[in-house]
Amino acid sequence: MPTPRLLQEEVTTSDAITLVLEQAGIDMVFGISGGHTGHVFTALSKRQNSIRTVLVREESLAGVMAEVYGRLTGRPGVILGQGPWVLGNGLIGTIEALLSSSPMLLLTDLSDTPEFSTHAPYQSGTGEYGNWDARRSYGGVTKAVYPALQPAGAVQATQLAIKHALAGQRGPVAVLYSIAALAGRVGPDSVPRLYETQPYIPGPLPPEQPDRIQAAAQALAAARRPVLVAGNGVRIGQAFGPLQALAEAAGLPVVTTPSGKGAIAETHPLALGVFGTFGTPAANACVAEADLVLIVGSKMTASDTARENPALLNPERQVLIQIDVEPRNLSWTFPVDHPLLGEAGVVLSQLRDACPGGSRLEEGPARVEAHRAAHGFFDHPASRASGSPVMPQRIIAELQRALPPDGMVTCDAGENRIFMTHFFQTRQAGSFLQAAGAGPMGFAIPAALAVKLIHPERAVVAVCGDGGFAMTMNGLMTALENDLPIVVLVFNNHALGWSKHSRGPFATEFHDFDHAAMAAAMGCHGIRVRDAEELAPALTEAFACRKPVVVDVHTSLEVAFSDLVTPLAR
Repeated sequence: MPTPRLLQEEVTTSDAITLVLEQAGIDMVFGISGGHTGHVFTALSKRQNSIRTVLVREESLAGVMAEVYGRLTGRPGVILGQGPWVLGNGLIGTIEALLSSSPMLLLTDLSDTPEFSTHAPYQSGTGEYGNWDARRSYGGVTKAVYPALQPAGAVQATQLAIKHALAGQRGPVAVLYSIAALAGRVGPDSVPRLYETQPYIPGPLPPEQPDRIQAAAQALAAARRPVLVAGNGVRIGQAFGPLQALAEAAGLPVVTTPSGKGAIAETHPLALGVFGTFGTPAANACVAEADLVLIVGSKMTASDTARENPALLNPERQVLIQIDVEPRNLSWTFPVDHPLLGEAGVVLSQLRDACPGGSRLEEGPARVEAHRAAHGFFDHPASRASGSPVMPQRIIAELQRALPPDGMVTCDAGENRIFMTHFFQTRQAGSFLQAAGAGPMGFAIPAALAVKLIHPERAVVAVCGDGGFAMTMNGLMTALENDLPIVVLVFNNHALGWSKHSRGPFATEFHDFDHAAMAAAMGCHGIRVRDAEELAPALTEAFACRKPVVVDVHTSLEVAFSDLVTPLAR
């Protein structure tokens, strides 16, 4: 069927750009107006029924919110704002999107004044002498960069950016608009010709070849101690259901990478939690004894593999099957016997259909239960510790009890994230989100805002340290302005815990600030917890509140991230 033209009449370039976003199914944009992008914000004001524009107080919030939108919806998240500051302030979301394969668009400007581009104009990113080079700068942190210098090219660049953000391994793509483009007009006779957006959006990869599926299924059936490793690609591909279905049909114990935590509910009888450097002993033991490892949507980083310790993963003694959408990721960290290219959900379903059923339906849960009994499983004694300051394990245990069954958790970087990865047990697939690709501090609060926008009916809690809280506490203003009643749980140990436990007190300690009082001063609700026994009522109160809440917990430094490092990585 012929592809219709994008426009039937002449409109501003910015109106056409926002039409492209609408046609791509993008229903939220995050940013702060500045430079020439004000033209796009004006166009967005005409599409308030289809695209929600979320004004933030600083670009780092918009960057993280766009990354999380992309990770959870599968549609590119959009950060919109002025070139230097989308790059500089918005960088934490951009790098996280690049390393976590989240589809994202950076719609920004060159801040140019074309008539004077060779005369060192203010803020210009066109790259001549005296200017900064936006194309080279964005090129180092994105999949692709599209300078858009004239009106029709700007519209087409936006469509191509959507395409490349979604093609293969997802990621961030930047469009750098010139004022000559944004101030112009486009229409049905513009050159290059402009067509509707749908054909630019890549569909799913085709199913893997039947002979490759059959060979992998036969290897899986022949294995005596197989295990499935789930990575963040399961979340990106929305493959939670197919993963659980294959695991149940084939009796496969399931472990996850840190970024894949929550790919399966950790209460499931086949789940063993996170494996690798900061993994649970039960998960690591199961992987170490495996004779076949099925890896789904993971790049297998050094942290995932305990620095590639052969006692954990070893292609000389284990058959490896790997599923990925990006051919360059197959046989990247380890040589793989059965590389399977395709969408995680599609290939997992193909494997399930090809696997003979019934052979390990009881054996898999029995293996998992044996590892749980031998090594412990989310039942650390300190989860019942009393007194003050409060042990991190007790904070996490109380959060576990207070969080509604469908509640969602976002984690910051730092020591608190390691504690959550290790001690928090997920109860629903897809309910746990962390910045495990790049690991920036300041992630949890804006991530929680994005989650609440996408899932307004669900309770959302951001878990952070006092260091990470200070970086993006201005997100509470955005929460108030957009009626997003998130809960922020602060592990307040008056320190950069990871750094202090790594190298001592110098330049790692903070004053004891009252973050609950700061929240109250903004118009949020604040609760300060000094003793373990105050936690349960504080969290009950927080989840019942109809506005943003900060629960500031006086947290012990007694336990360190290094205590949780597996002996395999030491």
